Amino acid sequence: MKTVAQILISLLLVGCTTSTYDDIEEMPEENQGELVTYNDVAFIFQNNCTVCHSNPPQNGAPMGLTNYSENKDAVEDRDLLDRISREEGEQGLMPLGGPRLPQQQIDLIMQWNIDGLLEN
Repeated sequence: MKTVAQILISLLLVGCTTSTYDDIEEMPEENQGELVTYNDVAFIFQNNCTVCHSNPPQNGAPMGLTNYSENKDAVEDRDLLDRISREEGEQGLMPLGGPRLPQQQIDLIMQWNIDGLLEN
C-alpha cells in the first residue's frame, strides 16, 4: 500500500508542470556567448550622430557623442535609446531630421546596453 501511495504522489508531482522541452527557446546564434561592446557600436555613432554631436557640438546638439564615455552617458542619462527608437516622423527622433536608423543598428545599441555598456 505504501508503494502505491508513493507512485501516486510521484505521478501527481510530475504531472503538475505544463512546461516541456519544446517551451525552451534558444538564443539567436549571433548573440550566443558574444557580448556587444562599444567597439561593435562605435561606427553607428560615428556615421550617424557626430555630424551634430561632435566636439564641440554643432547645430544645437547639447553634447558630443564622439567617444565611449559620452555615448555611455547618453544611454544611461540622456534617453538615447528612446530617441533612436521613435517612429519615423515622431517628434524627437534621432538622428534629427531622419531618416530613422535601421532597426538592426538600433537593436545592436540596445544589446550593448543589455550587455552592460562594455567598452571593449
